[in-house]
Amino acid sequence: MQKLTLIVGNKAYSSWSMRPWLALRHAGARFDEIRVPLYTPGYKAELLRLNPAGKVPALKSGDLVIWESLAICEYVAELFPPAKLWPADASERAQARALCTEMHAGFTTIRTAMPFNCRAKGRQVASSAELESEIARVQTIWRECRSAHAKRGPWLFGHFTIADAMFAPVALRFLTYGVQLDGVSGDYVDTVYKDRGVQDWIRAARHEHEVIPSSEVGQ
Repeated sequence: MQKLTLIVGNKAYSSWSMRPWLALRHAGARFDEIRVPLYTPGYKAELLRLNPAGKVPALKSGDLVIWESLAICEYVAELFPPAKLWPADASERAQARALCTEMHAGFTTIRTAMPFNCRAKGRQVASSAELESEIARVQTIWRECRSAHAKRGPWLFGHFTIADAMFAPVALRFLTYGVQLDGVSGDYVDTVYKDRGVQDWIRAARHEHEVIPSSEVGQ
């Protein structure tokens, strides 16, 4: 297998970097990591040197460079079939992919109003109809998935899948902003937070020294 190297941004702030990092961890992959602190002198040039798209995350697999979180996760799923990063059942796999693309393209109010910072505590945000609607939609997704697959395990489809990688940063947002959740959603956030990979990511974030204003944090 080609050597894998994941290029990530600040672990405190880069929710998109977190997603494929978790997928790689749950796949049991061995990979190197290059962290490019965002919004620091020369960071844009460094990103362009590492990835023609000039963004994080990016995965280098030999001479191949893959960018965009979901595309990286898809590639990891193909490299490590035993990890079952997609559900085995075709209909469940289609549902998981739909949820991932909804997360990838939607929930813009959550991402804008609640900038990601996984090392923060006690954050506050002004409520709005748009924000409450998106929070409700996330909880509906979690309730429906957990209701259908609870007997298989604590994740959205029982075992950890790419859908969990995509929603993990949202779970941490809800935790750091103290969002009031229903019981099922609260249990799912607890599952995400206690995951070993998530804990390792947060631990690394707490050792970072960069502070990025909320107005500049990537969504």
